[in-house]
Amino acid sequence: MVIAYIGLGSNLSEPIKQVESAILAIGKTPHSQIIQVSSLYLSKPMGPQDQGDYINAVLALETSLSAIKLLDALQAIENKAGRIRKENRWGARILDLDIILFGNDIINTDRLTVPHYGMCEREFVLLPLAEIASKLNLPNGDSVNFLSQNIANNGITRLIPS
Repeated sequence: MVIAYIGLGSNLSEPIKQVESAILAIGKTPHSQIIQVSSLYLSKPMGPQDQGDYINAVLALETSLSAIKLLDALQAIENKAGRIRKENRWGARILDLDIILFGNDIINTDRLTVPHYGMCEREFVLLPLAEIASKLNLPNGDSVNFLSQNIANNGITRLIPS
C-alpha cells in the first residue's frame, strides 16, 4: 500500500459539486481508501484570467494500485464528469484530478510526472496539502510545511463548510 496525494480542481458546472462528486467517486476506486480530505479552497485561475475562479482540494488516498492504474482511474472519473482534454493547458475545466505525490516515488513518463511538476509553485496545491499533511516531506526532502508558509497566497480563500 502507498499513500497518494490527489489534487482536485474545477471551475465549470457548479465547481463545488464537481469536486465533491469527484471525492465520492475516488472513494469508490478499487483497492483504495481515502484517508483524509482537505477543506475546499477558492483560487484564481492560472493562465488566462477570463475564466471563473477554481474550487480546489487535496486528498490522501491509500492504494495498492500502481501509479498508472490510479491515473487511469482518475482520468475515467474526469471523463465521466464531462472533461474534454484540449490543447489549452490553462483553460477552464469541469474537473481536473492530478496525482501530486505517489509515496516517495519519482515518476517521469510520457503520461505521468510525479511529484507533480508545478506543485511547489501552486498555492492551490500546497495550502490544501499542508492542511492534511503538514509534516510531509517531498521525495527531494523539501518540507510541505515550509513550502506552504513561503508561497504567495494569490488571494486563495479557504471555504468554511456551512
